[in-house]
Amino acid sequence: MEYREATPSAVASPTSSNPSSPSTPTSPPVVISPCAACKILRRRCADKCMLAPYFPPTEPAKFTNAHRVFGASNIIKFLQELPESQRADAVSSMVYEASARIRDPVYGCAGAICQLQKQVNELQAQLAKAQAEVVNMQLQQANLVGALLCMEATAPPPQSHPQQFAVDAFICSPQSYHSNPGFIDDDDNNNNLGSLWEPL
Repeated sequence: MEYREATPSAVASPTSSNPSSPSTPTSPPVVISPCAACKILRRRCADKCMLAPYFPPTEPAKFTNAHRVFGASNIIKFLQELPESQRADAVSSMVYEASARIRDPVYGCAGAICQLQKQVNELQAQLAKAQAEVVNMQLQQANLVGALLCMEATAPPPQSHPQQFAVDAFICSPQSYHSNPGFIDDDDNNNNLGSLWEPL
């Protein structure tokens, strides 16, 4: 019986011997879409694109309005002149101004500011009028309370009827009991009663 040494070609790999074995999962390729500015301008978006952090591909309307009013070259020039910490605020201002210019080409953002300032002035006037009415009502209430207190202080004390006062004084006096002929003494009453029982 002969023994043969296995050659490298004869050794089967696990994948070749078992083609149905699952392969290791591979991560999907990362697709880097260009920013909205480069996509609209139809140019290649570089790794360090200055516009990419402020104009994401999910918001193309931001760059469309800003590009329509200011132009891409002016936007890039504005951002280059500012430090990186202020660029986000500058882009927000440019986008807001561009949207206002599209709505109102004559006044733009200044027209919206004037309209809001007019509304603020009208509301302040209404507030001042309401506060004056409140103060006036408080003064009227204070005057009314003062008048009521003065009337109570100057009013005379309540007096009883003069006829009733005379009757009370007459009943309470000891002389009226003996001088009044309508009142009968107890001794006289007893004598009169005794005389009634005497035989005729």
